Amino acid sequence: MTLEHFMNEAISPWMREEGPDNDIVLSSRIRLARNFADMPFPIIADQKDLEKIREFFQIEYEHTSFQDYKDLEFVSIRDLTAIEKSVLVEKHLISPLLAKKEGAAATLISENEQVSIMINEEDHIRIQLYFPGLQLTKALTKALELDDWLEEKVSYAFDETRGFLTSCPTNVGTGMRASVMMHLPALAMTKQINRMMPAINQLGLVVRGIYGEGSEALGNLFQISNQITLGKTEEHIIEDLESVVQQLIGHERKARNRILEQSGIELEDRIYRSLGVLEYSRIIESKEAARCLSNVRLGIDLGIIKNVSRNILNELMVLTQPGFLQYFAKKTLTANERDILRASLIRERLQFEK
Repeated sequence: MTLEHFMNEAISPWMREEGPDNDIVLSSRIRLARNFADMPFPIIADQKDLEKIREFFQIEYEHTSFQDYKDLEFVSIRDLTAIEKSVLVEKHLISPLLAKKEGAAATLISENEQVSIMINEEDHIRIQLYFPGLQLTKALTKALELDDWLEEKVSYAFDETRGFLTSCPTNVGTGMRASVMMHLPALAMTKQINRMMPAINQLGLVVRGIYGEGSEALGNLFQISNQITLGKTEEHIIEDLESVVQQLIGHERKARNRILEQSGIELEDRIYRSLGVLEYSRIIESKEAARCLSNVRLGIDLGIIKNVSRNILNELMVLTQPGFLQYFAKKTLTANERDILRASLIRERLQFEK
């Protein structure tokens, strides 16, 4: 397996699987932050210390496997082009922060792209594991098993009172960020999501865009995650998050049904107009593409559109991002060139589907 394996397909293998409530919840993610007990944390470590950690992971874990997560590929960030970094960010295999790192930053990615272990990001280790749909409990179980596997060779920075020690105080304790990616078009259309965000924040959760902190909610995709990591167990954090997610699922379904009942013809018009834009546009910006893809996905979930696969929409959401477009073109593109290529790829993919 090589880096090219992760670049050639816009949609990760695990994303093709069906998951609970996947008409609304695209994915569940568990991220664990860990640090070596006997090494300075990345924020103060010198390059020599970080290189030791990088070399340790390459020697110990490259091409190893753990349970279903086969053939971990070691990828050094400094060896990547800017476009390759963008593609890995767009597929959520690395964070935007890791992509900006130089020197000793790296990652280990499983063959099915369900697991990535980021090295020398904000912490020495950032383990992240994905499952399709709403599967937080299963994702947590697997993430903790993977964590135990790594701990067989790594002594973690841990305090009996405070828990796992991390570079940022907001991660101290469990070191865990649990999150779900949700498609909430009806709540966005009715503006209900704006009223819900403050209430969600008061519960110790945060609503972010598709790429986490500081990113936009493109295509009505929202990431809901915990803010509190200290004073609660991993299981309690998951319970609190899942409770809110279930409520959001209920509100979204009610909003979809209400729009369908009260404004059915207007909704169908919106959906089919969006499909027409995607099928016939010769130039399209990323925000417009994301908005149209969101409308078409809603049409698929409501049974209005029957000849387009939901997976095609998932694929196009990634395939039409700037990094992927330029990787596909094998060159750096201007914004206008990306808009033209984006429209062309969408047309071709939808025509192939039919």
